[in-house]
Amino acid sequence: MEKLNLLFIQDGLQYQMVRGKSVQDEQSYFVKEESPADFISRKLEMALDKKHSEISVVSALNRFTLMPEGFSEHELGYDLIAFNSPVNKNEEELMLSVNKKYGVQFYYTFPKKWYEMLKSRELPVKFNFSGEKFLNSISAKGGKEIHINLYHQQCEFIALENKKVILYNNLDINSEVDFLYFIMFSISKIGFGIKETRFFVYGETSENETFISELRKFVRHLKMIHDNQPKKNFILK
Repeated sequence: MEKLNLLFIQDGLQYQMVRGKSVQDEQSYFVKEESPADFISRKLEMALDKKHSEISVVSALNRFTLMPEGFSEHELGYDLIAFNSPVNKNEEELMLSVNKKYGVQFYYTFPKKWYEMLKSRELPVKFNFSGEKFLNSISAKGGKEIHINLYHQQCEFIALENKKVILYNNLDINSEVDFLYFIMFSISKIGFGIKETRFFVYGETSENETFISELRKFVRHLKMIHDNQPKKNFILK
């Protein structure tokens, strides 16, 4: 039986039906101006109606906070996230993802309506936050490193220094200016010099060729890790 992989991004849903290591079906849905208010819910329902035996959910929705591993005052999760973005406790489920590899953990929220839709199927469901999954995909070399994971009009950004997490952020990007400002402003705030820092780019590189070409104008060391080829690996493994 197939496994259903779901990736929730800002104004979008992507899914894969996987049997073993083979992708059987893959679709992406993005909200447009003319889309109905329940567009993502409808697409989620369609994906859930397909035959599968388990579900893996990754949320890249940018409502989160980053804490050291071992922080146990979980009742403060909503309040900590509220420092970064508005939180509605009645409509958002509080979630936790722990990354032991780098000794950090993410509190994040996930819409209750989708959470309940997923749990109502009475199948094994695994939830995770994209930042935790992204960290697990990184093999840090040491020194100062910037890792950028590109989605559809969205990117994640991780700064590592000597294999320790210095910064994680998640941002909507609608223009080259937004993208470059986000990267350069973040770097300046944490004291990473352009010449000494190595950059690694993952994810939707084909869709974001213009962003990447602009970034190349400013940075010296930039490496493309992989592209997001159809039926290959749009959710980082």
